[in-house]
Amino acid sequence: MLLALPFGLLIGLIVGTVGGGGAILALPVLVYVLGESVGPASTTALIVVALAAGVGGGALAWRGQVCWRLAGGFAGPAAVGALLGTITSAEVSPKALVLSFVPVMLAAAAATWYRADGDRGEEDRGCPKVAVGRVLIAGFAVGLLTGFFGVGGGFAIVPVLTLWLGVGFRRAIATSLVIITLTGLAALASHLVAGAAPELGLTLALAGSTAVGALGGTAIGGRLPQAALGRAFAVVVTLVALFLLADTLLLGGPPGS
Repeated sequence: MLLALPFGLLIGLIVGTVGGGGAILALPVLVYVLGESVGPASTTALIVVALAAGVGGGALAWRGQVCWRLAGGFAGPAAVGALLGTITSAEVSPKALVLSFVPVMLAAAAATWYRADGDRGEEDRGCPKVAVGRVLIAGFAVGLLTGFFGVGGGFAIVPVLTLWLGVGFRRAIATSLVIITLTGLAALASHLVAGAAPELGLTLALAGSTAVGALGGTAIGGRLPQAALGRAFAVVVTLVALFLLADTLLLGGPPGS
């Protein structure tokens, strides 16, 4: 439990600063560092990420940075897509899932870096007016992707909001955190109904420290230029993708998988 505290703070800082990456960071920490098996770890990761995203998203919503229309339109179809993706992924081996997930992550990171590099304006452009159909399609596609690969959606939500829907990075981060909270709670409910039983003490320690870190992350993100936020997000996603690739090809994948 004591070991969980610094890792929770670090995960929360990253989630609050770049608007995603919580689940793909929390799962390796829970499995490789804290000794959880993959099943309980996935449920614990959902609790941790939903709480961190809720705290960070609430802080940014208080500052008026959330695009609520996009968050509301995105979350519903994302939940439906996640359910279908989860059902489909049952037919694919864990190793194949990871190996197909890595290029998706790297593509998202490259697109985000490119978008950040070309964003020279730092002024707040506000929430763009986007056709409802475009939002629904984006939400369903991201949900399908995250459900299929079994991770949180932040790595895909932020690039979709910025590249496909034209949202500035600062507002994309805030809106992403709200979406992650809503979809994470829905996924957590399905885990609990299915009988998942995460270890209570470890979950509380990691979730509490992650929430504190998320508050710090939102404060740090508010002081960074939007281009720097985009590059930071791209770096985090790239590093996790390379770790997953090396683990799968060289180390045989996570223990207990």
